[in-house]
Amino acid sequence: MPLATRIKLSLMMFLEFFIWGSWFVTMGTFLGYNLQATGAQTSAAFSTQSFGAIIAPFVIGLIADRYFNAEKILGLLHLAGAALMYMMYISDSFQLFYPAVFLYMILFMPTLALVNSVSFRQLNDPEKEFAPIRVWGTIGWISAGLVISYLFHWDSSEGMSQGLLRNTFLMASLASLALGIFSFSLPKTPPRAEKGQQVSIWNIMGLDALKLLKDRNYLVFFISSILICIPLAFYYQNANPFLAEIGVSDPTGKMTIGQVSEALFLLLLPMFFKRFGFKATLLVGMIAWALRYTLFAFGDAEGGLWMLIVGIALHGICYDFFFVSGQIYTDSKADTKIQSAAQGMITLATYGVGMLIGFAIAGQVTDIYLQADGLHDWNSIWLIPAGIAILVVLFFLVLFKNEVLRKKSESQTVKQ
Repeated sequence: MPLATRIKLSLMMFLEFFIWGSWFVTMGTFLGYNLQATGAQTSAAFSTQSFGAIIAPFVIGLIADRYFNAEKILGLLHLAGAALMYMMYISDSFQLFYPAVFLYMILFMPTLALVNSVSFRQLNDPEKEFAPIRVWGTIGWISAGLVISYLFHWDSSEGMSQGLLRNTFLMASLASLALGIFSFSLPKTPPRAEKGQQVSIWNIMGLDALKLLKDRNYLVFFISSILICIPLAFYYQNANPFLAEIGVSDPTGKMTIGQVSEALFLLLLPMFFKRFGFKATLLVGMIAWALRYTLFAFGDAEGGLWMLIVGIALHGICYDFFFVSGQIYTDSKADTKIQSAAQGMITLATYGVGMLIGFAIAGQVTDIYLQADGLHDWNSIWLIPAGIAILVVLFFLVLFKNEVLRKKSESQTVKQ
């Protein structure tokens, strides 16, 4: 690959995740402090991610794959996103904020697939060449958190009292504008599907892969994937507001430890996967969810700060060992004709259905444990997702039969 192309793709990934990391991590804190949003309203705002994930396949399958170059659609979506992000920046009530964030996530979620499409079309050996490009996305997310906490101090007690956390949306708007313009200079990525080719809604949503659910092991994994998204939603929605409320300094910056951990454990995953197998890998990932929330429940901003830091650092195990392993498992179970459909189905089930349920529960729980002084009973809040994670562990441990995964070239998996 030419160096200029590699640089362009890396910058595209950096900006894509810099934008997301600029506002998504701190949105819960902003809504509570600046717009006095309830837990239910905050969960509604985060649930827009799920609606975006559900609608995204239609944007990709009906438009990007059939009529227009991927880089052009990427540019247009980010230009429109910049305007919506600015509307979020100037919103002074949740009633004005919510329509903007809803429309924004409908436009943003398809861009996650588009940046991958643009990248893969330029790669000769994706297995080797994609990771060094994709890692710039993680660096972008980390950079956004460091900028918020350590450069501008928007999430400090003083910054939040002055309403400076609102500036995260302005920063994301400017970055989205930059990526929107930059996208038109990316390598041309024309659609591959023929314009007259018939395609069904069933195909677009990846539902051709439903036949995988006839396999008992995969059905257990599929249900576990949806259920584990409930604890995941608690982290996305409540972690930053929790750290800010109990007085942890530079909470957004500290949360970038999770992304550093994610990158490191992604490198360790193949070794662990090969040595201990799929079932053990997923169990470790799910147990890590229960452990991190237990640490959150009993940690504090002083003597228990180490517990909070360890809980954040467990993000790499929580995410990589379950979700990335799940993608590998899904790929191994699906034959070549439905591999793409299978990935679409598991994404729809987790980020769509699972997270939608999770955010709704997290919002209700957060409201229930709101105290008279305006603070939350975080010990009780965090023990609930910890308990849910333990139940998912037991469900998976008992019902999933250990199996050895075959390579793609081998059509069947062999049970031990």
